[in-house]
Amino acid sequence: MESDHKNVHKISADLLTVERVGEILAGNYRLELSDDAISRITRCREFLDKKMATAKEPIYGITTGFGSLCNISIDSDQLSQLQKNLVMSHSCGIGDEVSEEVVRLMLLLKAQSLSYGNSGVQLITVQRLLDFFNEGVYPIVYAQGSLGASGDLAPLAHLSLPLIGLGEVRYKGQKYPASEILDKFGWKPITLKSKEGLALLNGTQFMSAHGVAALLKAERLLRQADIIGAMSLEAFDGRIEPFGKEVNEVRNHPGQIDTAAEYRRLLAGSKLILRHKTHVQDPYSFRCIPQIHGACKDTYYFVLEKLQEEINAPTDNPTIFPEEDIIVSAGNFHGEPIAMPMDFLAVALCELSNISERRIYKLISGTRGLPSFLVAKPGLNSGFMIPQYTAASIVSQSKGLCWPNSVDSIPSSQGQEDHVSMGANAATKLLKVVDNTERVLAIELFNAAQALDFRGADETSEPIRNLHDQYRKDVPFVDVDCFMHPWIEKSVEFLRAH
Repeated sequence: MESDHKNVHKISADLLTVERVGEILAGNYRLELSDDAISRITRCREFLDKKMATAKEPIYGITTGFGSLCNISIDSDQLSQLQKNLVMSHSCGIGDEVSEEVVRLMLLLKAQSLSYGNSGVQLITVQRLLDFFNEGVYPIVYAQGSLGASGDLAPLAHLSLPLIGLGEVRYKGQKYPASEILDKFGWKPITLKSKEGLALLNGTQFMSAHGVAALLKAERLLRQADIIGAMSLEAFDGRIEPFGKEVNEVRNHPGQIDTAAEYRRLLAGSKLILRHKTHVQDPYSFRCIPQIHGACKDTYYFVLEKLQEEINAPTDNPTIFPEEDIIVSAGNFHGEPIAMPMDFLAVALCELSNISERRIYKLISGTRGLPSFLVAKPGLNSGFMIPQYTAASIVSQSKGLCWPNSVDSIPSSQGQEDHVSMGANAATKLLKVVDNTERVLAIELFNAAQALDFRGADETSEPIRNLHDQYRKDVPFVDVDCFMHPWIEKSVEFLRAH
């Protein structure tokens, strides 16, 4: 079948960065295994087959049951059925279907994790994950069901069902039985060998896929928050002194220093920022932008580091080391190393929306020469009164979501799995907070552009004027009351497109 992929990414041991993942998704890359990855996968499987033929002691998950059933040995002629049963019995997800973007990430990250040659899977198993990615066959995965402990058992089971001809997939926007799509492409259902079901279901790819998706969006929002905040600063007749080089570098936080420098660049050449001010200070939501936006950026880079470490490692159990002739049952599937960072990133993104909403409130407050609610004739017109309500409601919801999931634990598997990370809940709520933050920033842009028109858009700097002019092609100045929902939606779409 002819492919529309123009670019190829080789799955290898080279560092897979979040930036590269973004390029793969946006550039419609085709995935292939490198020769080295093929060699590692094959060597590990051959080692495992030989090990099982000579092993005198039970090997967890390979010749035994799972979880608290680890003390029950399985006959050799039942090992394949054991792995199939594992995938079927663990497919207990429920709730909303996971987005195609996240499922694509799960396929990529699961293949990456299995490619290191520490998991004992067959080569065809990894190749089929790549086939799904390349042909746009996306297993139906549900958002609820993972404790983030023995990895993401339920969601990864749903991801794996179509490999064995079960479950459902989405193809070209339609839902089909997996068996029907396998027939379409001439793919035979995979007969799982020992360890393979466990390798597929153990791992943090549901968590990490959400985390990577959140990071890709957060990086854009952090940049957009700066220029939108700068537009609000101009519209509010704010002062430039809090963004000075000396006052920000003396505190020595990288994010703060970067933010202040970015504001000096964005505001260079503005007549508005240099004109005489009668007010000595600005409110914190303007004056403390370097400190608050900067802290959000520092958090982003910390979480980026942790997620990149995670997606460049095998995270199933047991872990196989062919060269050392050992198989270790341990806890590399546990989600704690990324659960806490994802909770942290949710807090940072919530704060980005929190300060944004406060700037919205100041812009409509009828101070510093701006009309109440940003309309020329308030009273007859409510103007921008209610967009601030909407932003406040969204921020409040995000604050509720920011309770840290990683501090919770509910024992499972008859107490064998007695501490879990709840990282999957941290991951799914993180994406909700990211989307909420995008909406609040869009509402700030809606307000800031309106306020800047009253202040004088032709007097601002070139970067802000360019943003204003581009935005005005999609969203007009609001002269009198109108149906505002479409303009808020247009504002969200504008941020995604720019």
